[in-house]
Amino acid sequence: MEIIDIFLHLDKYLDILVQSYGNWVYLILFFVIFSETGFVITPFLPGDSLLFIVGILSSAKILNIYIVYPLLMLAAITGNIVNYNIGKYLGEKILKNNYKIPFLTKENILKTKEFYNKHGGKAIVLSRFLPFFRTFVPFVAGIGNMDSKRFNFYNILGAFLWSSLFILGGYFFGNIPIIKNNLTIAIYAIILITILPGIIGYIKHKIK
Repeated sequence: MEIIDIFLHLDKYLDILVQSYGNWVYLILFFVIFSETGFVITPFLPGDSLLFIVGILSSAKILNIYIVYPLLMLAAITGNIVNYNIGKYLGEKILKNNYKIPFLTKENILKTKEFYNKHGGKAIVLSRFLPFFRTFVPFVAGIGNMDSKRFNFYNILGAFLWSSLFILGGYFFGNIPIIKNNLTIAIYAIILITILPGIIGYIKHKIK
């Protein structure tokens, strides 16, 4: 159970893992970011907060920014490509057979389709900043047979903006005393900011 807790809350234990596993941590980070964006069943993995902590640890020279920054951007890009192809080749079969897959509910798919239909290709970029949506949007884009070149353009753009904002944000601002001394609050603030548009959209939808 302790291992599962560390895996699910990697953002909190990352500095300890670096001390324990050294350069293997880069592989662990790649796998977590890849999985969080690449598999429909793993939207619960840390994303925004993990990238921010990576930036802070890179600023403190605990991680190498020149390795971790492009590596996690690549993880985000390839994760989305895998998710898109799962949706493209297996999505309809999964939905038609009503397989009981965690988080892959009709409600989640319908919400994601609504979001995707409203924003089109931009949904690939916008979803990067919305937990759960960033896991489901590539899957829905695959089901909708979105043109792969168009998908990859928005996918790369979204991964660049997402990883840059949080990793470089942590790198340049994470060691400011007020943030460094209130790191837990800062992480929760990041999570709140990223899910706020979704909450506002949900409230607007209910009011209509």
